[in-house]
Amino acid sequence: MIQDKLFEWYAIFGRHELPWRNTKDAYHIYLSEIMLQQTQVKTVLERFYFPFLETFPTLKSVADAPLDDVLKRWEGLGYYTRAKNLHYTALTCKGILPQNIVELEALKGIGKSTAHAIGVFAYGQVLPILDANVKRVLCRFFGLSTKDEKVLWERAWEFLNQKHPYEHNQALMDLGSLICTSRNPLCGECPLHVKCIGKIDPHNYPLPQKKNAIPVRQKIALVMYKDNKLGLIQRKERLLHGLWGFVQTLGRPNGYKKLGRVEQVYTHFKLELEVLLCEPIKEVDGWFSVEEIDKLAISTVDKKILKLLIASKPYP
Repeated sequence: MIQDKLFEWYAIFGRHELPWRNTKDAYHIYLSEIMLQQTQVKTVLERFYFPFLETFPTLKSVADAPLDDVLKRWEGLGYYTRAKNLHYTALTCKGILPQNIVELEALKGIGKSTAHAIGVFAYGQVLPILDANVKRVLCRFFGLSTKDEKVLWERAWEFLNQKHPYEHNQALMDLGSLICTSRNPLCGECPLHVKCIGKIDPHNYPLPQKKNAIPVRQKIALVMYKDNKLGLIQRKERLLHGLWGFVQTLGRPNGYKKLGRVEQVYTHFKLELEVLLCEPIKEVDGWFSVEEIDKLAISTVDKKILKLLIASKPYP
């Protein structure tokens, strides 16, 4: 069986040293799964996974903490909806993740693949997973030109090694990350090479989707000050919900000092901000010193604004 070749490959080349592969703690595995969404393993491993666990060693500790504290520890990792969903889920399940897959999948922020990953890696259940790397491997192996979720789940179940589901799923993730990469696949080193349909022209499996140029949004960032404190709002929009930041607007106020420009690229758009220092002209949710802001959870773009402000030394 070709699955045996994959199992043997993982025994030799798999990333066994990853910390979330050396635990059965469902929370640790869940945390790694959501941190690794949209983020590289190296970044998660070197900067975020261990510090987060030091602050929140259990899911119950996440539930017991204010959302602001969770967002602060998540700061810099981006895609803050993940942190909000983690906190909400911790509250919902009272710090104990269910073992039932249907119940897991119903929790906020835990999709089917993440639920399956927790089920396989923490609870030893026989299930396939379907992250981005696995999808690419399966598309090439079965010759699927499009990433149809229904078809991919059918193929994932069909291909699953029932005797070794843990190693099988870890192997597919590692294969997609190390060998069956999107740009330069190393087909000659792949344990699935013999039966892989896509090896002749791997870049057609799946066919690349045409990417449109991301739109640019131009706004004004207002750094409002009074009594040596800066006015911040706590964001309510979906992207950065719960984070503190400077007011963004479309129009310039009267009487301002230009501090410079900052920009931030998000998944679906690029934000360009002209940063202006001015007196209070809009309602804010709080006034803070620079030292106090350092203790708040703020976004990367607001950190850039703060850095620009400190460098310019515009007010006493």
